[in-house]
Amino acid sequence: MLKRKNIQSSQLWFKKFALISTLFIGSYAQANNEQATALKLYTFDCGTIKVSDMDVFSTSGDYKDQQATFTDSCYLIRHEKGDLMWDTGLPSSLINKEPMVNGVFTLSLEKSLVEQLAEIDVSPTDIEYLSLSHSHFDHVGQASTFKDATWLTSQAELEHIASADDLKALHTDLSKLKRKTFSQDYDVFGDGSVMILNVPGHTVGHTALQVNLANTGTVLLSGDLYHQAKSRHLKRVPRFNVDEPQTRESFKKFENIASAKDAKVIIQHEAKHVSKLPNIPQYLD
Repeated sequence: MLKRKNIQSSQLWFKKFALISTLFIGSYAQANNEQATALKLYTFDCGTIKVSDMDVFSTSGDYKDQQATFTDSCYLIRHEKGDLMWDTGLPSSLINKEPMVNGVFTLSLEKSLVEQLAEIDVSPTDIEYLSLSHSHFDHVGQASTFKDATWLTSQAELEHIASADDLKALHTDLSKLKRKTFSQDYDVFGDGSVMILNVPGHTVGHTALQVNLANTGTVLLSGDLYHQAKSRHLKRVPRFNVDEPQTRESFKKFENIASAKDAKVIIQHEAKHVSKLPNIPQYLD
């Protein structure tokens, strides 16, 4: 009799545990779904870059004498724990000026990030986090606008910015910001919804961004891992990348994530990709 009671008691305890577990898992899933639903990705026009000779964008030599027009895009990711600004485009000093010629590049910008953020009732002081895919001029031009943000940066890129003569002005601006450094992939909000991916090779600390949206699914923002859709397809590496073998390893990592997540890949300089994204005040979710 005692043994039967113990068995019955154990069965009752197990049923209660199973019920509690089911309720907990259901609540957790609902909370995660609500959080994912709240996640939004806005796209901003951060300039236009015309390239007179694409030869510098392929070590294979097959882009020589070709021309291209790149878009320069920036992104705001809104999460219940804060806002992340990803890349800041060309400098606002280009607005209302004749296009600037810089080597093979001709640069122009029509509207600042401040003006575009105002269209969705956001001020630069509202932005909690700033992350730059890397330190090239067309990704950091308006970084100093976000003086109250915490700068999320790879340690390798931080050290490069601090040591490079041509980045002294950028270092002076960004050195005033609070910052969080990392050496591997970085979970921005601690829930896996927004991941900064460590994909070096273009620069020593180059990164890309993974955003897991409720309705759209996973979105991958390329930084400058690729500059064109055809460069991704052909696996072309720019001549000015700091490390070609490392770049190719980053290609593999990025593509493995893209495949595993069935991700929507956005090449940030590819006009065909960016033009299909919602214009502000609309967004991906």
